[in-house]
Amino acid sequence: MAVEGLTTIPSRYGPKEAIERLEAEVKETVFARIDHAAGAADVGLALRPTVVLVFGNARGGTPLMQAAQTVGIDLPLKALIWQDGSGATWLSYNDPKYLAARHGLGREVEAAVNAMAAALAAVANAATTTPQ
Repeated sequence: MAVEGLTTIPSRYGPKEAIERLEAEVKETVFARIDHAAGAADVGLALRPTVVLVFGNARGGTPLMQAAQTVGIDLPLKALIWQDGSGATWLSYNDPKYLAARHGLGREVEAAVNAMAAALAAVANAATTTPQ
């Protein structure tokens, strides 16, 4: 299932280990960890593992918000670790280049957007495929 602007990659690790690996990669910049499956269980509903990690840093995001404050609705960055019906684990995140286009950011922040995209891809790769 392709979703515009969303990058989704498979994980060689299960949901618990994948989220722990992701959190270790962005450790100093984590703002929140939201466990949707736990929330569902609290109200008597079942949901496969589904965890959102919210993270970022002001040095990377502020230039984007200086160019268009509306990008603040999409920052800080978020990554979703989730398990599908067949038991495969995935990591999904909003592509920073898509966010830049969504908010009409110009070439003046292109370097910052590219750096954010590269860093996010590296973190996602380390959390899902690279042995520690």
